[in-house]
Amino acid sequence: MHHLFGEYLQNHGYWVLFLWTFLEGEAGLILAGFLAFQGYLYLPGVIATAFGGAFLGDQFYFYLGRWKGPWLLKMFTLIARKFRKALRLIEKYGTFVAFVSRYTYGFRIILPIILGMTTFPAARFLWLNLASAFLWASVFSLAGYFFGKSASLFVEDVSRYEMHLLAILAGLIFCMWLSHFVLAWFRRKPARTRLKRMREGRESRNE
Repeated sequence: MHHLFGEYLQNHGYWVLFLWTFLEGEAGLILAGFLAFQGYLYLPGVIATAFGGAFLGDQFYFYLGRWKGPWLLKMFTLIARKFRKALRLIEKYGTFVAFVSRYTYGFRIILPIILGMTTFPAARFLWLNLASAFLWASVFSLAGYFFGKSASLFVEDVSRYEMHLLAILAGLIFCMWLSHFVLAWFRRKPARTRLKRMREGRESRNE
């Protein structure tokens, strides 16, 4: 089982990681960092692959917004719903938003698209994206790697409990992901309460 798992990762691990980081966030990267600690992947290779996927992904989204922004707003309601909030962030913080966009939950893909729709300079976005992607790839790869290092202080034979540790790491990532949803739900609660009162007020007037 371990042999097949290792062989699969050696043959497909890097391009799967590249696609993951091109499209999405850090969960797969943290797992890849742990697998690098286990020797299935090469840590500098993980960082380089994640850097390439993250950098090219945000460049793609930026130019997608620059070329097809209005069409995207019409076709995708999620982008349209978050457009005003994202635009306010960009207007207020500008360069800082371009640097931290990949760290913002729920806006990772949307912010580069909307930055592309503004007059934000493409050359400045390029350099900010390079720095941000490298930092992001390094931090989350090392997070997974040092999770393995920490486990080795308590478990003598890490490879024996590899699947258990992967399950624990996946559980921790899921809890982080779930906490974002819970916090977002509580933040939106006052707005939902106001909306409910407005609807109840309209219904009572109609009666």
